[in-house]
Amino acid sequence: MMDPVAEFLGALQLERGASPNTLSAYRRDLADFQRFLRDHRRAMRQVGSSEISQYLLRLNREGLGPRSVARHLSAVRGLYRFLLREGWLRRDPTEQLETPRLPQRLPRTLSLEEVAALIESAEPDSPAGLRDRALLELLYATGMRASECNALRIEDVNLLAGYVVVTGKGSRQRLVPVGAQALHWIRRYLKEARPAMVKRRNPGTLFVNRRGGPLSRQGVWGIIKKAARRAGVRRVVSPHTLRHSFASHLLEQGADLRSIQTMLGHADISTTQIYTHLSSRAVREMYMRFHPRAHV
Repeated sequence: MMDPVAEFLGALQLERGASPNTLSAYRRDLADFQRFLRDHRRAMRQVGSSEISQYLLRLNREGLGPRSVARHLSAVRGLYRFLLREGWLRRDPTEQLETPRLPQRLPRTLSLEEVAALIESAEPDSPAGLRDRALLELLYATGMRASECNALRIEDVNLLAGYVVVTGKGSRQRLVPVGAQALHWIRRYLKEARPAMVKRRNPGTLFVNRRGGPLSRQGVWGIIKKAARRAGVRRVVSPHTLRHSFASHLLEQGADLRSIQTMLGHADISTTQIYTHLSSRAVREMYMRFHPRAHV
């Protein structure tokens, strides 16, 4: 008997190149939806919009916020659209449902001074320390996601031309320039540290762990969290914090939104436009500082 969720997840992976993290999130949310259906003794093909509305109401009562509820609905909607497309349903029960309104949440960013302190806190006096410095420099220099950085192979970095080939969501590739500071530390890492860290089989990835294997997503998070502690940055700092800081600092220095969109790998410029709100804060600070009638 056909498992609709397994078929849907397989299609996501094959047709859209969904990442393991995306597939895991969909699988988790759809398993929760299936539990709801079992509790109400309803088959997936018998569900109407009223049952899905009840499911969303239950999520609200359990304390989930609008963003989490929207994510669950997205998974359920994707499943039913797939079933409709494959001819297993005659209508989509989610088509009349509205996605919960999401509050616009500005991304967390660091100041230029905080970024410099965080990056420079990595002591390049050991192979691991040199790797950490090169990794932090590259993340801030390119605005890459952690998963994209993990996937980088040595041949993806062109040290002479000064760019990296980044493979993003849906296996889409983009060229991102790399500044002189990051290139300097990557050269040092490749020459002085990586050969000492790769012990047996060379994995081919640019960044490796202490055992010589590919650096994991958790490994990148750990490196950044330790650097933030050493630098005295008290806020929560993640790989995405450096990505957001990269974008907002470029915008504040006069870069145009389309260029930032290309470097970040955003399919839609509306995703990039959130950084204009960050720059407006800088404009307000400038106004309050210099306008002759800004203060009573």
